[in-house]
Amino acid sequence: MIKSLKLKPTNLSIKASDLLQSYTTRLQQVISYDGMAIPVTVVGNPEAQPVLMLHAFGMDARQFLPFVLPLAGQFCFYLPHFRGFGLAADTPTSEFDFIEQYAKDVDQLLTHICDTLQVASVDVAGISMGALVAWAHFNRYADSPQHSKIGRYLNIDQSPTVQNQSDWRGGVFGEKQTEVFDQFHRVLQSTLPYLPQQDLEQQGLKEQQTFEFAQLPFKVKKQIVELETAFSLMSVQRLPSKLLINSSGYKPARVLHSYQHPTWQQKLRSLQAYLELPYNYRRALSSIQSPVTMLVGGHSQLYDPKWQYKVAEALPKANVIEITKSGHAIPLDAPLQFSRALKQFLLAS
Repeated sequence: MIKSLKLKPTNLSIKASDLLQSYTTRLQQVISYDGMAIPVTVVGNPEAQPVLMLHAFGMDARQFLPFVLPLAGQFCFYLPHFRGFGLAADTPTSEFDFIEQYAKDVDQLLTHICDTLQVASVDVAGISMGALVAWAHFNRYADSPQHSKIGRYLNIDQSPTVQNQSDWRGGVFGEKQTEVFDQFHRVLQSTLPYLPQQDLEQQGLKEQQTFEFAQLPFKVKKQIVELETAFSLMSVQRLPSKLLINSSGYKPARVLHSYQHPTWQQKLRSLQAYLELPYNYRRALSSIQSPVTMLVGGHSQLYDPKWQYKVAEALPKANVIEITKSGHAIPLDAPLQFSRALKQFLLAS
Protein backbone atom coordinates (compact mmCIF):
# COMPACT_ATOMS: atom_id res chain seq x y z
CA MET A 1 0.00 0.00 0.00
CA ILE A 2 1.39 3.38 -1.01
CA LYS A 3 0.31 6.82 0.13
CA SER A 4 1.47 10.20 -1.13
CA LEU A 5 1.93 12.60 1.77
CA LYS A 6 2.22 16.36 1.78
CA LEU A 7 4.56 18.16 4.10
CA LYS A 8 2.73 19.78 6.97
CA PRO A 9 3.81 23.30 8.00
CA THR A 10 5.80 23.07 11.22
CA ASN A 11 7.32 25.58 13.57
CA LEU A 12 11.06 25.02 13.32
CA SER A 13 12.04 28.04 15.40
CA ILE A 14 14.03 27.22 18.51
CA LYS A 15 15.93 29.22 21.07
CA ALA A 16 19.70 28.96 21.09
CA SER A 17 19.56 28.30 24.83
CA ASP A 18 17.42 25.22 24.16
CA LEU A 19 20.09 23.76 21.91
CA LEU A 20 22.80 24.35 24.48
CA GLN A 21 21.12 22.48 27.33
CA SER A 22 22.77 19.13 27.81
CA TYR A 23 22.66 18.26 24.13
CA THR A 24 26.30 18.73 23.23
CA THR A 25 27.70 16.12 20.87
CA ARG A 26 29.32 13.04 22.35
CA LEU A 27 31.64 10.64 20.57
CA GLN A 28 31.23 6.91 21.06
CA GLN A 29 33.29 4.08 19.66
CA VAL A 30 31.28 0.97 18.77
CA ILE A 31 33.26 -2.19 18.10
CA SER A 32 32.11 -3.87 14.91
CA TYR A 33 32.09 -7.54 13.86
CA ASP A 34 35.78 -7.54 12.86
CA GLY A 35 37.06 -5.73 15.96
CA MET A 36 37.26 -2.34 14.25
CA ALA A 37 35.99 0.69 16.17
CA ILE A 38 33.25 2.69 14.42
CA PRO A 39 33.10 6.35 15.58
CA VAL A 40 29.57 7.55 16.29
CA THR A 41 28.60 11.16 16.99
CA VAL A 42 25.71 11.12 19.46
CA VAL A 43 23.51 14.13 20.17
CA GLY A 44 20.19 14.56 21.94
CA ASN A 45 18.33 13.47 25.01
CA PRO A 46 19.93 10.17 26.13
CA GLU A 47 16.62 9.05 27.61
CA ALA A 48 14.63 9.75 24.44
CA GLN A 49 13.79 7.59 21.45
CA PRO A 50 16.95 6.65 19.49
CA VAL A 51 17.33 7.46 15.78
CA LEU A 52 20.13 6.15 13.55
CA MET A 53 21.14 8.46 10.67
CA LEU A 54 23.19 6.96 7.80
CA HIS A 55 25.19 9.47 5.78
CA ALA A 56 25.85 9.80 2.05
CA PHE A 57 28.93 9.02 -0.04
CA GLY A 58 31.78 11.35 0.94
CA MET A 59 29.70 12.99 3.65
CA ASP A 60 30.74 13.66 7.23
CA ALA A 61 27.99 12.42 9.56
CA ARG A 62 28.17 15.70 11.48
CA GLN A 63 26.61 17.44 8.48
CA PHE A 64 23.31 16.11 9.84
CA LEU A 65 23.66 18.30 12.94
CA PRO A 66 21.81 21.41 11.65
CA PHE A 67 18.78 19.20 10.98
CA VAL A 68 18.79 17.10 14.14
CA LEU A 69 19.67 19.74 16.75
CA PRO A 70 16.17 21.29 16.70
CA LEU A 71 14.84 17.83 17.62
CA ALA A 72 17.53 16.99 20.17
CA GLY A 73 15.19 17.40 23.13
CA GLN A 74 12.78 14.78 21.79
CA PHE A 75 15.17 12.22 20.32
CA CYS A 76 18.68 10.84 20.68
CA PHE A 77 20.48 10.80 17.34
CA TYR A 78 23.27 8.36 16.51
CA LEU A 79 25.39 9.55 13.58
CA PRO A 80 27.94 6.87 12.64
CA HIS A 81 30.91 7.69 10.43
CA PHE A 82 31.27 5.01 7.77
CA ARG A 83 34.76 3.59 7.28
CA GLY A 84 36.85 5.86 5.10
CA PHE A 85 34.77 9.00 5.69
CA GLY A 86 34.37 11.72 8.32
CA LEU A 87 35.95 10.79 11.65
CA ALA A 88 36.71 7.35 10.18
CA ALA A 89 38.71 8.75 7.24
CA ASP A 90 41.82 6.95 8.51
CA THR A 91 39.96 3.62 8.70
CA PRO A 92 39.27 2.52 5.11
CA THR A 93 37.04 -0.40 4.26
CA SER A 94 38.78 -3.78 4.35
CA GLU A 95 36.38 -5.51 1.93
CA PHE A 96 35.88 -4.68 -1.75
CA ASP A 97 32.11 -4.93 -1.31
CA PHE A 98 32.02 -1.86 0.91
CA ILE A 99 28.21 -1.59 1.02
CA GLU A 100 27.93 -5.08 2.52
CA GLN A 101 30.66 -4.23 5.03
CA TYR A 102 28.78 -1.09 6.02
CA ALA A 103 25.59 -3.16 6.36
CA LYS A 104 27.35 -5.45 8.82
CA ASP A 105 28.59 -2.40 10.72
CA VAL A 106 25.02 -1.07 10.87
CA ASP A 107 23.86 -4.38 12.30
CA GLN A 108 26.41 -4.01 15.10
CA LEU A 109 25.26 -0.44 15.71
CA LEU A 110 21.61 -1.47 15.91
CA THR A 111 22.46 -4.27 18.33
CA HIS A 112 24.53 -1.87 20.46
CA ILE A 113 21.74 0.73 20.65
CA CYS A 114 19.01 -1.82 21.36
CA ASP A 115 21.05 -3.57 24.06
CA THR A 116 22.25 -0.34 25.69
CA LEU A 117 18.86 1.38 25.78
CA GLN A 118 16.80 -1.78 26.20
CA VAL A 119 14.62 -1.06 23.18
CA ALA A 120 13.32 -3.52 20.59
CA SER A 121 14.00 -1.44 17.49
CA VAL A 122 15.49 1.82 16.21
CA ASP A 123 14.09 4.24 13.65
CA VAL A 124 16.56 4.70 10.79
CA ALA A 125 17.05 7.41 8.17
CA GLY A 126 19.48 6.93 5.29
CA ILE A 127 20.45 9.27 2.48
CA SER A 128 21.95 8.19 -0.86
CA MET A 129 24.78 5.71 -0.08
CA GLY A 130 23.57 5.42 3.51
CA ALA A 131 20.12 4.52 2.18
CA LEU A 132 21.67 1.85 -0.06
CA VAL A 133 23.32 0.44 3.06
CA ALA A 134 19.89 0.26 4.70
CA TRP A 135 18.50 -1.64 1.69
CA ALA A 136 21.49 -3.99 1.96
CA HIS A 137 20.73 -4.53 5.65
CA PHE A 138 17.09 -5.33 4.92
CA ASN A 139 18.25 -7.77 2.25
CA ARG A 140 20.88 -9.42 4.46
CA TYR A 141 18.62 -9.91 7.46
CA ALA A 142 15.25 -10.33 5.75
CA ASP A 143 14.79 -13.87 7.13
CA SER A 144 16.27 -13.36 10.58
CA PRO A 145 15.25 -11.70 13.87
CA GLN A 146 17.80 -8.93 13.18
CA HIS A 147 15.41 -7.60 10.56
CA SER A 148 13.05 -6.34 13.24
CA LYS A 149 15.69 -4.04 14.77
CA ILE A 150 14.80 -1.36 12.21
CA GLY A 151 11.56 0.19 13.42
CA ARG A 152 10.57 2.76 10.79
CA TYR A 153 12.76 3.70 7.85
CA LEU A 154 13.17 7.03 6.02
CA ASN A 155 14.73 6.45 2.58
CA ILE A 156 16.15 9.67 1.17
CA ASP A 157 16.36 9.58 -2.64
CA GLN A 158 17.86 6.15 -3.22
CA SER A 159 16.88 3.08 -5.22
CA PRO A 160 17.61 -0.44 -3.93
CA THR A 161 19.67 -0.96 -7.10
CA VAL A 162 22.71 0.76 -8.59
CA GLN A 163 23.16 -0.92 -11.96
CA ASN A 164 20.27 -0.91 -14.43
CA GLN A 165 18.73 -4.32 -15.12
CA SER A 166 16.91 -5.69 -18.14
CA ASP A 167 13.61 -5.28 -16.27
CA TRP A 168 14.59 -2.27 -14.16
CA ARG A 169 15.84 1.07 -15.43
CA GLY A 170 15.78 2.72 -12.02
CA GLY A 171 19.50 2.46 -11.34
CA VAL A 172 21.75 5.43 -10.74
CA PHE A 173 21.71 8.05 -13.53
CA GLY A 174 18.79 6.26 -15.22
CA GLU A 175 19.09 6.15 -19.02
CA LYS A 176 22.37 8.09 -18.86
CA GLN A 177 24.03 5.40 -16.76
CA THR A 178 26.24 3.94 -19.51
CA GLU A 179 27.49 7.38 -20.55
CA VAL A 180 28.29 8.47 -16.98
CA PHE A 181 29.84 5.12 -16.03
CA ASP A 182 32.15 5.38 -19.06
CA GLN A 183 33.43 8.69 -17.67
CA PHE A 184 33.98 7.09 -14.27
CA HIS A 185 35.87 4.18 -15.86
CA ARG A 186 38.26 6.56 -17.61
CA VAL A 187 39.15 8.31 -14.36
CA LEU A 188 39.57 4.99 -12.55
CA GLN A 189 41.99 3.73 -15.17
CA SER A 190 44.20 6.74 -14.48
CA THR A 191 44.07 6.38 -10.71
CA LEU A 192 44.14 2.62 -10.07
CA PRO A 193 47.95 2.40 -10.26
CA TYR A 194 48.09 4.66 -7.18
CA LEU A 195 45.54 2.72 -5.12
CA PRO A 196 46.73 -0.03 -2.75
CA GLN A 197 45.45 -3.43 -3.85
CA GLN A 198 43.21 -4.81 -1.14
CA ASP A 199 44.05 -8.42 -1.93
CA LEU A 200 47.69 -7.68 -1.07
CA GLU A 201 46.64 -5.88 2.11
CA GLN A 202 44.61 -8.87 3.24
CA GLN A 203 47.62 -11.14 2.70
CA GLY A 204 49.69 -8.88 4.92
CA LEU A 205 52.09 -7.88 2.12
CA LYS A 206 53.61 -4.44 2.72
CA GLU A 207 55.84 -3.95 -0.31
CA GLN A 208 53.29 -1.90 -2.24
CA GLN A 209 53.80 1.85 -2.15
CA THR A 210 51.16 3.97 -0.44
CA PHE A 211 50.55 7.37 -2.03
CA GLU A 212 49.34 10.51 -0.34
CA PHE A 213 47.09 12.67 -2.50
CA ALA A 214 49.78 15.37 -2.69
CA GLN A 215 52.16 12.80 -4.24
CA LEU A 216 49.90 12.01 -7.19
CA PRO A 217 50.70 13.46 -10.62
CA PHE A 218 48.99 16.79 -11.12
CA LYS A 219 46.89 15.44 -14.01
CA VAL A 220 45.55 12.61 -11.85
CA LYS A 221 44.72 14.95 -8.95
CA LYS A 222 42.89 17.26 -11.34
CA GLN A 223 40.85 14.35 -12.75
CA ILE A 224 39.79 13.24 -9.27
CA VAL A 225 38.73 16.71 -8.12
CA GLU A 226 36.88 17.43 -11.38
CA LEU A 227 35.06 14.09 -11.14
CA GLU A 228 33.96 14.86 -7.58
CA THR A 229 32.67 18.28 -8.60
CA ALA A 230 30.82 16.87 -11.61
CA PHE A 231 29.19 14.18 -9.46
CA SER A 232 28.15 16.77 -6.86
CA LEU A 233 26.66 19.02 -9.54
CA MET A 234 24.55 16.13 -10.83
CA SER A 235 23.22 15.72 -7.28
CA VAL A 236 21.63 19.18 -7.05
CA GLN A 237 19.03 21.13 -8.96
CA ARG A 238 18.86 24.65 -7.53
CA LEU A 239 21.23 27.43 -8.64
CA PRO A 240 22.47 28.36 -5.12
CA SER A 241 23.49 24.72 -4.56
CA LYS A 242 25.33 24.61 -7.88
CA LEU A 243 27.17 27.85 -7.13
CA LEU A 244 28.20 26.53 -3.72
CA ILE A 245 29.55 23.30 -5.23
CA ASN A 246 31.40 25.11 -8.00
CA SER A 247 33.05 27.51 -5.56
CA SER A 248 34.05 24.83 -3.07
CA GLY A 249 35.20 22.41 -5.77
CA TYR A 250 37.39 24.89 -7.64
CA LYS A 251 41.05 24.13 -6.96
CA PRO A 252 43.59 26.22 -8.91
CA ALA A 253 46.95 24.65 -9.61
CA ARG A 254 48.68 26.40 -6.70
CA VAL A 255 46.08 24.99 -4.28
CA LEU A 256 45.90 21.54 -5.83
CA HIS A 257 49.67 21.18 -5.55
CA SER A 258 49.51 20.81 -1.75
CA TYR A 259 45.83 19.92 -1.33
CA GLN A 260 45.13 17.40 1.44
CA HIS A 261 42.42 14.89 0.52
CA PRO A 262 42.08 12.20 3.20
CA THR A 263 39.14 10.39 1.58
CA TRP A 264 40.33 10.12 -2.02
CA GLN A 265 41.30 6.43 -1.81
CA GLN A 266 38.02 5.37 -0.19
CA LYS A 267 36.03 7.33 -2.76
CA LEU A 268 37.80 5.67 -5.69
CA ARG A 269 37.62 2.20 -4.17
CA SER A 270 33.91 2.70 -3.60
CA LEU A 271 33.45 3.96 -7.14
CA GLN A 272 35.18 0.84 -8.44
CA ALA A 273 32.78 -1.35 -6.47
CA TYR A 274 29.77 0.61 -7.76
CA LEU A 275 30.90 -0.04 -11.32
CA GLU A 276 31.69 -3.74 -10.89
CA LEU A 277 29.07 -5.05 -8.44
CA PRO A 278 25.34 -5.26 -9.26
CA TYR A 279 23.96 -4.01 -5.91
CA ASN A 280 20.44 -5.22 -6.52
CA TYR A 281 18.36 -5.52 -3.34
CA ARG A 282 14.91 -5.51 -4.91
CA ARG A 283 14.21 -9.11 -3.87
CA ALA A 284 13.93 -7.96 -0.24
CA LEU A 285 11.28 -5.30 -0.85
CA SER A 286 8.19 -7.49 -0.50
CA SER A 287 9.39 -8.90 2.84
CA ILE A 288 10.14 -5.56 4.53
CA GLN A 289 7.61 -5.13 7.33
CA SER A 290 9.05 -1.87 8.64
CA PRO A 291 6.98 1.17 7.59
CA VAL A 292 8.99 3.01 4.92
CA THR A 293 8.81 6.67 3.95
CA MET A 294 10.30 7.42 0.54
CA LEU A 295 11.59 11.01 0.44
CA VAL A 296 12.01 11.78 -3.26
CA GLY A 297 13.77 14.64 -5.03
CA GLY A 298 11.37 15.64 -7.79
CA HIS A 299 14.26 16.65 -10.09
CA SER A 300 16.76 14.00 -9.02
CA GLN A 301 19.25 13.22 -11.80
CA LEU A 302 20.62 10.24 -9.88
CA TYR A 303 17.38 8.35 -9.26
CA ASP A 304 14.38 8.98 -11.50
CA PRO A 305 11.36 9.78 -9.27
CA LYS A 306 9.04 7.49 -11.27
CA TRP A 307 11.21 4.49 -10.39
CA GLN A 308 11.28 5.47 -6.74
CA TYR A 309 7.49 5.40 -6.78
CA LYS A 310 7.76 1.87 -8.18
CA VAL A 311 9.91 0.95 -5.17
CA ALA A 312 7.17 2.26 -2.88
CA GLU A 313 4.58 0.18 -4.76
CA ALA A 314 6.63 -2.97 -4.06
CA LEU A 315 6.76 -2.33 -0.30
CA PRO A 316 4.05 -3.66 2.04
CA LYS A 317 3.95 -0.42 4.08
CA ALA A 318 5.10 2.72 2.31
CA ASN A 319 4.32 6.37 1.73
CA VAL A 320 5.99 8.95 -0.48
CA ILE A 321 6.93 12.56 0.17
CA GLU A 322 8.18 14.32 -2.96
CA ILE A 323 10.20 17.53 -2.73
CA THR A 324 9.24 18.78 -6.17
CA LYS A 325 11.97 21.38 -6.77
CA SER A 326 14.86 19.42 -5.28
CA GLY A 327 17.54 17.28 -6.84
CA HIS A 328 19.11 14.19 -5.28
CA ALA A 329 20.86 16.05 -2.43
CA ILE A 330 17.66 17.14 -0.70
CA PRO A 331 19.26 18.56 2.50
CA LEU A 332 21.39 20.88 0.36
CA ASP A 333 18.79 21.79 -2.27
CA ALA A 334 15.80 22.11 0.07
CA PRO A 335 16.99 22.35 3.70
CA LEU A 336 13.72 23.69 5.14
CA GLN A 337 11.61 21.05 3.40
CA PHE A 338 14.05 18.36 4.50
CA SER A 339 13.82 19.54 8.11
CA ARG A 340 10.03 19.41 7.94
CA ALA A 341 10.06 15.95 6.34
CA LEU A 342 12.45 14.57 8.96
CA LYS A 343 10.37 16.00 11.79
CA GLN A 344 7.14 14.70 10.25
CA PHE A 345 8.66 11.23 9.88
CA LEU A 346 9.91 11.12 13.46
CA LEU A 347 6.75 12.45 15.07
CA ALA A 348 4.37 10.26 13.08
CA SER A 349 2.65 7.64 15.19
